[in-house]
Amino acid sequence: MLKFTEVTRRETLGTPSAPALPVADSLEIKFDTRKRSRFRAVLVSGAECAVVVPRGTVLRDGDLLTDDTGATSVRVRAAVETLSQAVGNDALLLTRVAYHLGNRHVSLQIEPGQLTYLHDHVLDEMVRALGLPVATVQAPFQPESGAYGGGHRHAGDEGHDHDHDHDHDHC
Repeated sequence: MLKFTEVTRRETLGTPSAPALPVADSLEIKFDTRKRSRFRAVLVSGAECAVVVPRGTVLRDGDLLTDDTGATSVRVRAAVETLSQAVGNDALLLTRVAYHLGNRHVSLQIEPGQLTYLHDHVLDEMVRALGLPVATVQAPFQPESGAYGGGHRHAGDEGHDHDHDHDHDHC
């Protein structure tokens, strides 16, 4: 079984620090898997693989994974999944909705005039109540990576990452 341990970000591919590498296959995975540091998967070709990357790494569409030997590389592809898409042309309203979703630690894909998140009917109702229409779509999900470029960190954590799956109020 192939084991991939190195990640080359799509933004750096073809630069002197990350020369272009031959790509043998691709790995199409949903966002919930792309944000895990260890998992098993099946490549598009049908070959099984294991991915073991540094904790806090979130794989993004277009990134390259390379095995321990540096001989085999595969391209990461964001898989199509069920998403909720809120669309509007009122920048203040979009900002308010993004604030409320962010306050709930919801991963967001932000594009001009629209906010996209993993489908959740409860969040859809909240967004509608705030004044934006919501549609359910099937598409790859590519949310913002966050202000710190990856996992959520607190001062003094020295690389400790964790998800916030609890409710609390923010000021």
